[in-house]
Amino acid sequence: MAFPSAPSALWSVSLLTVLFAAAVHSNIVYDEDPLQPMTQDETVSVGGTVTLTCLVPESDNSSLQWSNTAQQTLYFGEKRALRDNRIQLHRSTSTELSITIGDVQLSDEGEYTCSIFTMPVRTARATVTVLGVPGKPQISGFENAVPEGGKVTLTCTSTGSKPPAKLRWYRGEVELEGRPDVVEPVPDDPTYNVSSELDLEVSRSDDNALITCAVDHPSLTSGDKRSEQALRVLYSPNVQIVPHTDLPIEGEKFHLQCLGNSNPEPTSYLWEKKDGELPPLAKADGAFLRFEMLNKSDNGIYVCNADNGIGNNLGEYILLVQDPTAMSTTSGVDHAVIGGVVAVIVFILLCLLIVLGRYLIRHKGTYLTHEAKGSDDAPDADTAIINAEGGHSGAEDKKEYFI
Repeated sequence: MAFPSAPSALWSVSLLTVLFAAAVHSNIVYDEDPLQPMTQDETVSVGGTVTLTCLVPESDNSSLQWSNTAQQTLYFGEKRALRDNRIQLHRSTSTELSITIGDVQLSDEGEYTCSIFTMPVRTARATVTVLGVPGKPQISGFENAVPEGGKVTLTCTSTGSKPPAKLRWYRGEVELEGRPDVVEPVPDDPTYNVSSELDLEVSRSDDNALITCAVDHPSLTSGDKRSEQALRVLYSPNVQIVPHTDLPIEGEKFHLQCLGNSNPEPTSYLWEKKDGELPPLAKADGAFLRFEMLNKSDNGIYVCNADNGIGNNLGEYILLVQDPTAMSTTSGVDHAVIGGVVAVIVFILLCLLIVLGRYLIRHKGTYLTHEAKGSDDAPDADTAIINAEGGHSGAEDKKEYFI
């Protein structure tokens, strides 16, 4: 078997290496074509402005062109090709062609094409998505006030959204759960009408409460479009009797007021006294019961019955008339007690001051004296000295305190 010579084999290997490198290089150039235009998709709301940008990495002085969804030329380099004042040139260089479309409409949605006229012609496409802005929601289904415990169905509707909007219900800041949205396409139009229903069983706490329907959509920021509906609930009175003063005194004027928290307000008030008739000097005046001059005989339980046509309810008040003489005596006793307490406190403080003063003076100084016993009674000086020397051992120290 014959083998190729070494120079021949080396030449073959070199040739294969060059061919392989050329093939690889050709793939790289193809995959990373410096003349291939680049674009990106855009999303815009109806009435907004969108910018379309076409870029090429390198320039060979070929012209760039933008075409619309109908393949009509919009701009060829810096030259306008379509007479539409909404379309304006944004930037034109050897490597970029950018245009803007203002007051965008739903009909502007679709694929736009950027072309560069090389050999062959290279193109890139950009999809423009146009959002249909939903209209302000409308709430219906509530016209008249509803009795407490009744049921209400509210309907919220929003039109012209694309894609379909999402409707949300709120009571104040609390989100409520409504029925699933109903989406209906608009004939001969790419937009949708959306509606939602909310069922409520109302109580008196719902009177004047605000129910809100808000639209959730990509074209809107949170809270941009919402509508409110105030509820009105009819309910019977919640009765409370309020006295003119908390200390009714015999012989003075006095009155009670009947407060009926209700919707509508009470239209009639009926005053009574439990276990008896109203006093002769007590006069019922609508929501007020007036006493021209209080008397001990006025003591008792007074009842107010308030009615607003939806229902009625009762409130009670216990009247205890105070004796003015007893009030004065009580006041005098109070003053006497206060005076006595103050006197005791002052006395205790004085005693403490005296004891403290004596203690400080007593410990101010201590003096010691030593006297020799028997020296005073000695007959002569020698005897006194002897007695004094002998008496030192048995002498007692004396402490003298000066006060």
